[in-house]
Amino acid sequence: MKLSAQVKPISYLKAHAPEIIRTLKDNPQPVVITLHGEAKAILQDVGQYEETQETLALLKVLALTNRQVDEGKLRPAAETFARLRKRLADSQS
Repeated sequence: MKLSAQVKPISYLKAHAPEIIRTLKDNPQPVVITLHGEAKAILQDVGQYEETQETLALLKVLALTNRQVDEGKLRPAAETFARLRKRLADSQS
């Protein structure tokens, strides 16, 4: 993803907001908004934002899992499945 083609000054955003919003729907590339030549904000389609948030959530889960592995907080799969089956059986009775 090349953001340099999607950099716009805030004055452009003010003058072309509806056009930029429509473009975001068709082009998943985020738009970088600058103020006094400095990047200050990112505009992106809501669907793309939600996808990014889901990806970050999965990465956080993976990082937590890796940390737990490093700390030795592991159980054999057979033991885990046995515990889950017991819990399920208990909840159904």
